[in-house]
Amino acid sequence: MNAGQQHLLDTYRAAQRGEAAPPAPGTHTVRTAREIQQWYRFRAVVTAPADRLPSRLRRAVHSAAAGLLRRGATERVDGAADRLEGVDGVVRSGAM
Repeated sequence: MNAGQQHLLDTYRAAQRGEAAPPAPGTHTVRTAREIQQWYRFRAVVTAPADRLPSRLRRAVHSAAAGLLRRGATERVDGAADRLEGVDGVVRSGAM
């Protein structure tokens, strides 16, 4: 069902119930677009520079890269030998 058909159905229901007819589709589209644009402009003014999207992306990329580098450079903390199971099913112990 498209917007025009839904509007006709809603208009019919409103007439049957004695209510006011709903606005036609697209009536408030321009007003809604202006309100959204105004909201984004407001957010741009009140949002701290560090919380804006480019800064958040830069921090996320930096922390992800640092995490990957950190994970690759760390040694096992507990010092325990790992148990390795070979292809033949024999369990061996050895450090990774």
